[in-house]
Amino acid sequence: MMVTTVTLNPALDYHITLPGLAPGEIQWFSHSSFSPGGKGINVSLLLSSLGVETRALGIAAGFTGREIARLLEERGCPADMVFLEEGCSRVNVKLQTSGGEETAFNGPGPDIPPQAVAQLLGKLSTLGPEDVLVLSGSLPQGLPETAFPQLLEAARRAGAKLVVDMAGDPLLASLPYHPFLIKPNNHELGEIVGRELKTDAEITAAARVLQEKGARNVLVSMAGNGALLVDEHGEVHRIGCPKGKVVNSVGAGDSMVAGFVAGYLQSGSYEQALRLGTACGSATAFSLGLATKEKIEELFGQI
Repeated sequence: MMVTTVTLNPALDYHITLPGLAPGEIQWFSHSSFSPGGKGINVSLLLSSLGVETRALGIAAGFTGREIARLLEERGCPADMVFLEEGCSRVNVKLQTSGGEETAFNGPGPDIPPQAVAQLLGKLSTLGPEDVLVLSGSLPQGLPETAFPQLLEAARRAGAKLVVDMAGDPLLASLPYHPFLIKPNNHELGEIVGRELKTDAEITAAARVLQEKGARNVLVSMAGNGALLVDEHGEVHRIGCPKGKVVNSVGAGDSMVAGFVAGYLQSGSYEQALRLGTACGSATAFSLGLATKEKIEELFGQI
């Protein structure tokens, strides 16, 4: 049983902490760090820390791409990247002030030729019915139009559990492939159905619309208001968040996906999966960087 994540546009994230931001002035900072970035990569990193067998697939380029792979391996997360001959993987600057404000400067990624997509699909040839394939994040500019449907088809042919954490058209395109799990947030779900969702009943009704279109389980994250799951049996599960100070929003949704997948694989229970997913998402939100196993276990006991 293997959880494979695909990050089509991985990044080298450069984290900077400043007392405050003063545009137009030279500012010195004393704390900074690099980390591998991208939604699928975040899922694999957290799964790895939870002891779930995973591998992070993606398309990388240049010295930044090599550093992304090196940092993943350094953190004990197997990386299996397709490396491009031209270009560089993007660099994202994540700026946080002591007042808690977060500002992100996200760079562009390289163009992706069709042969790189073919190599990536070849790495998915080992998928089987017991495996999970996680597709998350945005589709990069320069990606061949046929690439995403081919990834969806690879999961269908293998009979693998497909997890999709994407917004808009890519999410809708995945529904005919009957994904095991999709995870829109309440705002993304509202955009899909064309109305603002204010109550649990409205969110539940909108989630059922996506089930009618093919999704098996719909997990809706609602930031500080917790999450709502409509499972494939029609049951509705509602959960709040543990108490804590939010210091980081980057990777919280990815952590929820990782926790849900890990919880389901370990227990076969949607209730337990939702509890662990919520603990993981909250633990990352309360941490500088992705959550540790110790922080997750602490919060899991509070839910």
